[in-house]
Amino acid sequence: TKVTRFVNVSTDKAADPETVLGLTKRLGERMTSHFGTLGGGVYMSTRFGNVLGSHGSVIPTFREQIARGEPITVTDPEVTRYFMTIPEAVQLVMEAGAVGHSGDVLVLEMGEPVKILDLAYRLAAEINPGVPPKIVFTGLREGEKLHETLSTGDDEALGQPHELLWRFRVPPLDPAAVDVLSGLTDAGEMVARLRSLAANGTGPPASGG
Repeated sequence: TKVTRFVNVSTDKAADPETVLGLTKRLGERMTSHFGTLGGGVYMSTRFGNVLGSHGSVIPTFREQIARGEPITVTDPEVTRYFMTIPEAVQLVMEAGAVGHSGDVLVLEMGEPVKILDLAYRLAAEINPGVPPKIVFTGLREGEKLHETLSTGDDEALGQPHELLWRFRVPPLDPAAVDVLSGLTDAGEMVARLRSLAANGTGPPASGG
């Protein structure tokens, strides 16, 4: 059966990627765009922010820490993130499938990013009113951004097909270009090659560092 519409679920970490997660998500977007150039179907991606209440979301973690009387762990007092609800996430996939074109990356309008420290204080006030929470700052992990972005300079902005959607285009990448990664055993070289491919490269960079 031929695929008529394919929606790849990506993340805002694919915009100016720093972590391996972001780099591989960026490659996923580019390879999805490539399949859209072959005809026979529409291949697009969506970029999600943090989905409230999903597995790995900070809110369940904060709630558990507060309920157990533990300090709330926040990476940095200034860190911010974009958030969306589960219904908004579902809507984004459905809207993308309806209005997207091959090579598109569709991003939901998520308003202003939320300061994680403010979120921690709000949850603490909701669960234990009148009890000042103890906050512990753990520091940003390697490659973790203080502030996420929803697009990068390499994305071609194509306007808004819907008042709640932004449309971008990413350059295609032939999956054959990624095959070189399968033979690598050195983590540093693997990440360097991922960065090259994510930065609109079409093949392996020259080695040497």
